[in-house]
Amino acid sequence: MTEHRYGVTIPFDGAPLHAQREWIEAAAALGYTDLWSSEAGGTDGFTPLALASVWAPQCRLGVAIVPAFTRGPGLMAMSVAAMAEAAPGRFVFGIGTSSDVIVERWNSVPFEEPYKRTRDMVRFLRKALTGEKVDEAYDTFTVKGFRLGRAPEVQPPILVAGLRPGMLRLAGREGDGAIINWLSADDVKRVVPEVGEGKEVVARIFVFPSEDADTVRTLGRHAVAAYLNVPVYRAFHEWLGRAPDLQGMWDAWAAGDRKAAVAAIPDNVIDELIVHGSPDECRAHVARYVANGVTTPALALFGAGDARDALAALAPR
Repeated sequence: MTEHRYGVTIPFDGAPLHAQREWIEAAAALGYTDLWSSEAGGTDGFTPLALASVWAPQCRLGVAIVPAFTRGPGLMAMSVAAMAEAAPGRFVFGIGTSSDVIVERWNSVPFEEPYKRTRDMVRFLRKALTGEKVDEAYDTFTVKGFRLGRAPEVQPPILVAGLRPGMLRLAGREGDGAIINWLSADDVKRVVPEVGEGKEVVARIFVFPSEDADTVRTLGRHAVAAYLNVPVYRAFHEWLGRAPDLQGMWDAWAAGDRKAAVAAIPDNVIDELIVHGSPDECRAHVARYVANGVTTPALALFGAGDARDALAALAPR
């Protein structure tokens, strides 16, 4: 694992942001090279990284991901530029479609033409972050006379979240790489070729460091049900060939029987999508993702109790 980057998701559960300095410092001291935030219904994607830029100046910082819909173009450029200025050469920006749940239901923004919206935002940012004036009509929005007042000294890489071939190819063609999640180590072999050679591939990997398989599977079923019933994730797993294992869950969910949907998820799906077992077994499982083409594993500690214990147990060796 030392030949590759080795990241962890922040902020950690169990303490407010202002109290996580020691946890962030510990992650850096333990050898985690990357700290990756997210943006869904918890913290925004940038604030945890701004804090970490000071607390762990040796770490690379990334956001996986910011939805392409929930900020207008100008605000998106300002947010990215500010983070790039705070951590020059250490910030990686991840953008993606997100989902209809987050975009439309939670933020009241129409989830229309997600592929084009993400593509257009990447193209806009490429130009805007240089400080060049942008006066252009894209397919999904128009920008009239915007110029970033503080262009970052170092341009941040832009990674695109992808699930199926269209977005994965966009990530390789117009981005600097891809961000992937909710897939197995073996699924990586199908996904990475769509991105193309020489590109970074960041994978958020859900890790539950416990040898109590029954507990892992019980909690894991709820997490899988919450995500894989979202239309974009259902389509992803249909493409991956997991429909036979998940059809029972999808049918029960559509019928409004949440309890039956959770119960219908077979053990093998949990074992494929959530890394669990002893710390050594977890590290070996993460290493399979890397062997199959992931360049940056970003562990998401799941049901791990005290995050500090899990951090130490799962640290790169």
